Amino acid sequence: MTRLLGSLLLVAAAGAFSVGAAPAPEATPTPLDRVVPAPAATEPGGAPYRITRGTHIRADSGAAEVGEYLADILRPSTGYPLPVTGRGSGGIRLRLSEGPFGEEGYRLDSGRSGITITAGEPAGLFHGVQTLRQLLPAAVEKDSVQPGPWLVAGGTIQDTPRYGWRGAMLDVSRHFFDVDEVKRYIDQLALYKINKLHLHLSDDQGWRIAIDSWPRLATYGGSTEVGGGPGGYYTKEQYKEIVRYATSRFLEVVPEIDMPGHTNAALASYAELNCDGVAPPLYTGIRVGFSSLCVGKDVTYDFVDDVVREIAELTPGTYFHIGGDEAHSTPHADYVAFMDRVQPVVAKYGKTVIGWHQLTSAKPAEGALAQYWGVDASSAAEKARVAAAARNGTGLILSPADRVYLDMKYDRNTPLGLSWAGYVEVQRSYDWDPAAYLPDVPASAIRGVEAPLWTETVENSAHIDYMAFPRLPGVAELGWSPAATHDWADYRERLAAQGPRWEALGIGFHRSPQVPWPTG
Repeated sequence: MTRLLGSLLLVAAAGAFSVGAAPAPEATPTPLDRVVPAPAATEPGGAPYRITRGTHIRADSGAAEVGEYLADILRPSTGYPLPVTGRGSGGIRLRLSEGPFGEEGYRLDSGRSGITITAGEPAGLFHGVQTLRQLLPAAVEKDSVQPGPWLVAGGTIQDTPRYGWRGAMLDVSRHFFDVDEVKRYIDQLALYKINKLHLHLSDDQGWRIAIDSWPRLATYGGSTEVGGGPGGYYTKEQYKEIVRYATSRFLEVVPEIDMPGHTNAALASYAELNCDGVAPPLYTGIRVGFSSLCVGKDVTYDFVDDVVREIAELTPGTYFHIGGDEAHSTPHADYVAFMDRVQPVVAKYGKTVIGWHQLTSAKPAEGALAQYWGVDASSAAEKARVAAAARNGTGLILSPADRVYLDMKYDRNTPLGLSWAGYVEVQRSYDWDPAAYLPDVPASAIRGVEAPLWTETVENSAHIDYMAFPRLPGVAELGWSPAATHDWADYRERLAAQGPRWEALGIGFHRSPQVPWPTG
């Protein structure tokens, strides 16, 4: 469905590609080191492999689903049958084997007789498939038959990720995105080896998931959005479908219920959650910091327990995000008391706590992660507090707002987005090192990076495309690629080559002047 939608968008914008198009001239295959994220090691050599009508996809036991995924990518554009089988020789082989791959690494070998992707786990094979896609011409992404040829350069890639956390957050609370829109974003994230989908499911403007024990959260609290639109929410079955689809793309869903602030949708739904027992009106603006659960009431913790329990039951992943940012109307002592009571609830239901970095102003639970969203100019005291927590065992996810917030404008003329953290062009979003970003933080505390997309001004998939691309792939590279590969001059050339692929996928991206996009 998501690939079809992308194709239709492209047809509407640029006209359909004719099945009967004249054959393209013989192409030079994409060099092994021209993909995004940059592979850990490449060794070019030997003749390329040509995918033909006779090519089979051979998948080891345990790799059949990845094989079918690859076939679904290749069949529409090549027009070839590409049967997925467990037998035979040559063609494209997906091989599971013990080796130095970890959970997500892989090796890709290409030569005249075939391509073999080897990994220790299916996730590694899947990431190898994403690399294979980028080694093929951009037209491979189209949903109609293209002329080819389908050449893959000869040689070997050995690849493992730098960080285990390579995330993207989608705020479905400020504006609601339906299941198909979320699936479309999941497919885009998978292309760049992102492995976490953080869903911001509640905020002042909307509550987006059904909770059986508190039904008005969704039916009333989810009935609006920024600007007063109709809002919406996921039924439990719809949420499980998002989780299932993300899992099929090897992304772990991380649900977030922001608290004790950013809670007006909940407060409007249930008067008893307010200290004065009076429900405020629903909110459709974009101010922050004005709402708070009533920390002193026992019903607040009944509410938290029920919400965490019901969402945890639907979410097979390890983590539960409790927000904790911008709780300006919650006194500090109350904030600390709230976090002391809520973090054990998350553990009770088998999940690990994540909070925005304000959690470090309380006492993070053992094993908790803090997500840092400060800016270069954040106070030394704030950075020192986060660093102290990191040295004390709290892991960090880095999401500096003036680097990787995908809702920041590129420049003053950007039609979407905000600019409170400054303008964030492509080079700024890419050109920093997570290991060296925060002073006095041990490198071992950095779990990875995440690119949040807040949606005050983002209303549909076309808006997501424009704000995420071309910045998202750079964040993915920061999370995946070795620090030694980091080079803006080289990256901008590799990024430019992604433009035709996005066009083929129907992704309407921002043509940053910092990137030498192909013409014609």
